[in-house]
Amino acid sequence: MGVPLKNLAAVGGTPLVARAVKTCVRSELIDEVVVSTDHAEIAAVAREAGATVIDRPGELSGADASSESAVLHVLDHLPETPDVVVLVQCTSAFIDPADLDTAIVKVLDGTADVVFSGLETHEFLWNAGGAGLNHDPSFRPRRQDREPHFRETGAFYVMRAEGLREHGHRFFGAVAVQPVPSRHAIEVDTAEDLEIVRALAPFVDQPEPIDVDAVITDFDGVHTDDRAYVDQDGREMVAVSRSDGMGIALLRRSGVKLMIMSTEHNPVVAARARKLGVPVLQGLTDKRTVLRDWLAIEGLDPARVAYIGNDVNDLGPMSEVGWPVTVPDAHPRVRAAARTVLTRPGGAGAVRELCDRVLAARPETETAAAPAPRAELRLTPVAKPVQIGDALVGAGQPVYVIGEIGINHNGDLDIARRLIDVAAEAGCQAVKFQKRTPEICVPLEQRDQIRQTPWGEMTYMEYKLRTEFGLEEYTEIAKHCQERGLHWFASPWDVPSVDFLESMDVVTHKIASASVTDLELLRALAATGKPLILSTGMSTLAEIDRAVEILGTSKLVLMHATSTYPLPPEEANLRTIVTLQERYGVPVGYSGHERGLQISLAAVTLGAVTVERHITLDRTMWGSDHAASLEPAGLEHLVRDIRIIETALGDGVKRVFPGEEAPKSRLRRVTV
Repeated sequence: MGVPLKNLAAVGGTPLVARAVKTCVRSELIDEVVVSTDHAEIAAVAREAGATVIDRPGELSGADASSESAVLHVLDHLPETPDVVVLVQCTSAFIDPADLDTAIVKVLDGTADVVFSGLETHEFLWNAGGAGLNHDPSFRPRRQDREPHFRETGAFYVMRAEGLREHGHRFFGAVAVQPVPSRHAIEVDTAEDLEIVRALAPFVDQPEPIDVDAVITDFDGVHTDDRAYVDQDGREMVAVSRSDGMGIALLRRSGVKLMIMSTEHNPVVAARARKLGVPVLQGLTDKRTVLRDWLAIEGLDPARVAYIGNDVNDLGPMSEVGWPVTVPDAHPRVRAAARTVLTRPGGAGAVRELCDRVLAARPETETAAAPAPRAELRLTPVAKPVQIGDALVGAGQPVYVIGEIGINHNGDLDIARRLIDVAAEAGCQAVKFQKRTPEICVPLEQRDQIRQTPWGEMTYMEYKLRTEFGLEEYTEIAKHCQERGLHWFASPWDVPSVDFLESMDVVTHKIASASVTDLELLRALAATGKPLILSTGMSTLAEIDRAVEILGTSKLVLMHATSTYPLPPEEANLRTIVTLQERYGVPVGYSGHERGLQISLAAVTLGAVTVERHITLDRTMWGSDHAASLEPAGLEHLVRDIRIIETALGDGVKRVFPGEEAPKSRLRRVTV
């Protein structure tokens, strides 16, 4: 049974007629693409794909009319008759422009008058009466001993135009074949043929840039390999690809909107979304409806949205967007519904591959620079974000949360590991330490002072040496941070410590407030070329000016801070965040030493792009910084509330949300 209006049937997300037109447009030797049709919708699709349309008269549109009659009609309506005419059949979903060009060359150079697409075959053919057509049934030579035959695929015919006019038929003079691969040789004549080419399209079509304004992803099977690891306490863990994080960061930077949608309600999903800085909707029973609402709220054209899923519950949202995407090991029905199938499986770089293809469709200047500023609830001009590892730190990006371990490890590597775990489980992006060369940093008059420590009575120099980590400890710290998906870095207090941290290839350097006036140290840090985070506690604007002059502003993040431990609210002076933003034009964050969470959360509402807080296992532990630090529960609440505030701030565009529609219809009065 035939397929009604099959030229409009979508294969790989594109109507057959548009696929044919785009193939001809990509040919290097075809000068003009013309579509002959009597159907308005086919004409509109053809024009959009790049073709000129000639209306076909009724007498040439019936089932008995030949394709040649339509081609001759087109030639009669062209201002000039071309040397070569190419008849391309829309019912062939897969045509390589290179095959078209090779066939055209055979006609142009006189090798042939006509070239048609053919599939090489060694098949034995029989008639209905049981007689062999191309073989003697009593003699069956091996395949390699037989000359090949070619089956006419019907995909394209290249002809000398004058020869076609003279003979009125597509075959005349010297006829040659243009071999095509078997994957290109399927004609869509029936509904079953259409199902076959739709299933093949994701594997046959060449990867192309994906030009969209938003990317929505499923989680299980897309960010992961669809497996879960469960420990003895029932906690789930999943495997993800680190390359996905960089892809997501670059996509955010280009201005593409992102969203994760998951049927499951799982803290693993929330933790990964926090790490990526991507909004997430969990526990969804009807992804399709939620997607529609989200697209309406964001004012997005569904045709310019990509959704990537892997199982049948993704079929609904995939049908709503212009770019349904899936992974190679997806459910067969999902692969058939996809416009493109990625080459990398979920959890092995599928998201990164999608990000790269979306970025390939965007102008180079757009991917290299920060996204165009949108309406945001901010009090100052928006500064360009700074790249730290795979994260962007700046306006419009997720707040970069740093758990400062500092010296709260008390010289114990096991405590340091446990604090790294605390930061990772709370959803921080980084942990920070302090690195000193005690022989340089400890003043002479303090070296021999006696201190009471957990290890007994010792000099201050002995204490500083006892608690300082070296290469062995930081190697373990780097390894553990990598395992937990965290950045790590430190505040170097002297030039040798800068060299040490550079040898560890940290993603950034943090400059402590105490070092703002250490110009030798600042010059050494500037020479690294790394992004730098400068705390401004106990500093005047003149001192900060001098530091910024040395460090430059292209990779600089400033941190408002007050160096009082613990910090009383009346000394927080949070409006300095605005002052620093306006004065230096760089991203500004907040480094807090207060008890509680309120001041840090208020800093976020004032535009702080990163928040740093000291963390500890227990505020009663021995050491100078523990009392002003956050315990694990407090850190978890801080990160949770920062993410809520980010969501609540929105984009500043006034709109009516879906949740308001019902009360609006029930309560709103309109009078004139």
